[in-house]
Amino acid sequence: MTDAHELLAPIRNLHARIRDEVVRACERASLEEMARVAKDESGDTIYAVDEISEPLILEALEKEVACHAPLVLIAEGLPNEGIVLPRGASEADARWRIIVDPIDGTRGLMYQKRSAWILTGVAPNRGLETTLADIELAVQTEIPLLKQYLMDELWAERGAGASAERINRFTGERRSVRLRPSQAKSIAHGFAMVVRFFPGARDVLAAIDEEIIRGALEPIKPGKAHCFEDQYISTGGQLYELMSGHDRFVADLRPYAERVLARQGLALGLCCHPYDLSTELIAREAGVIVADPAGGPLKARLDTETDVSWAGYSNQAIHDQIAPLLVEGLRKRGLLS
Repeated sequence: MTDAHELLAPIRNLHARIRDEVVRACERASLEEMARVAKDESGDTIYAVDEISEPLILEALEKEVACHAPLVLIAEGLPNEGIVLPRGASEADARWRIIVDPIDGTRGLMYQKRSAWILTGVAPNRGLETTLADIELAVQTEIPLLKQYLMDELWAERGAGASAERINRFTGERRSVRLRPSQAKSIAHGFAMVVRFFPGARDVLAAIDEEIIRGALEPIKPGKAHCFEDQYISTGGQLYELMSGHDRFVADLRPYAERVLARQGLALGLCCHPYDLSTELIAREAGVIVADPAGGPLKARLDTETDVSWAGYSNQAIHDQIAPLLVEGLRKRGLLS
């Protein structure tokens, strides 16, 4: 397997197995059982529902991919910079670095509030310096709520555009879905937001959000709502909302906010990690602008602990409306040089 395209089918099959197993587990167990804390790790808290996928990933990648081309697997529950498969192979021999988030959006799924996503990105092995910018293939699969009968699968190869299918989980029927980000020229009357779904620095993040909205739109009028927000606790879910035309702007600034708290002797807590953004290639191939909030490309190394900030804009006009205001909000607080 020397071409990333050859990994598309086995990764899609693996995602389907994880999705189906997680759905079955949710059908069998209570909300309390799914929400049980299994273990606390440096990158995130692992809940009972998270533990379902790890053995499936290891088995499938070792038997279906690594036997043809050695790889480095990076995922929650593994060492920060991954493990080499097949067992006994050397990292220098690995053809690929594969970064996986087995369930992105665990908290919403385990309480049956919102779909979660399985995320996988594949990059040529460039050693420890391999970054998000090196990913050539990405696959994103929806884990639906029990009351939901339709679920989406998305994938992209660099330079080939994004693809998606919608599946009826009861009949198995599939149909193509067109991913079309919003073409609106403004965030007015649309969904736009700065992420602040966890405690810690919400005041700072909300203040930046308010400044962006005030700068982009006319003053608020009594009885009117100029734009809206949706705090989807899933980076993959946020990217999906952008590429499907539901949201126009999303920014996750938590690592910047952590610097503000550090000055006060406080810690922020959980931030976005590279595995959460392992499928941002799909959004970019669909036409979404995904970048560092300061304006450059995302270049975080592929590991499980690096904190990553990002911003997504549904089109160039939204970018031009919002990006300068976002940068101004960061600079005002001494977070950008």
